Amino acid sequence: MEVPVRKMYISDLHFGHAILNDAMDNRGFASVDEMNEYMINKWNEKVSDIDEVYVLGDFSVIFAKKTNEILDRLKGKIYLIRGNHDKFLLDKKCNMKRFEWIKSYAEIEDNGRNVILSHYPVFCYNGQYRRDKQGNPTAYMLYGHVHNTTDEKLINSFIMTTRKERVKTMQGDFMNIPCNMINCFAMFSDYEPLTLDEWIDIDRERRKKCSESMQQ
Repeated sequence: MEVPVRKMYISDLHFGHAILNDAMDNRGFASVDEMNEYMINKWNEKVSDIDEVYVLGDFSVIFAKKTNEILDRLKGKIYLIRGNHDKFLLDKKCNMKRFEWIKSYAEIEDNGRNVILSHYPVFCYNGQYRRDKQGNPTAYMLYGHVHNTTDEKLINSFIMTTRKERVKTMQGDFMNIPCNMINCFAMFSDYEPLTLDEWIDIDRERRKKCSESMQQ
């Protein structure tokens, strides 16, 4: 039986970024080497050699030589959306061939859905209003960059407000705006690349809890 290829997504791994263990993310690893090894193991436990993994920026903050060593240990076909910390790409020693492509922005198809990929959140993304005949959203905006900071809380407020907005359709009736923006921050998935459906489930529960806490 042929095993299907899965599209998977993750953002802001920040391989080699030691300060994130004690500041901003407060990841809590004893050392940067421990963090790197944990993320490599979580990746390889989830990803097969035939899977496609779309990294939404800030893959690594270390030099190209060490980044190449990490890339060689990771399973799957890797696609990279450039992040503001991906300076290793400027080094001639970077193994560009390890990436299927490197872009600043992309739109791909995933099981009949349009997926917008950007390191930075795009608030008015392509297909934001689109639904299928059953009323299901057909476009998703996947982003990173903001980690779990105040900016992410502001984005959550925008999403909740937008989803309450009702707009008139070409058929003359009214509908709520889906506004499916998903932060694929690595810590939200315990550093595992996830499928779109897995991210949808995690995002739904996380934003529900976030909204409930803001109302208290």
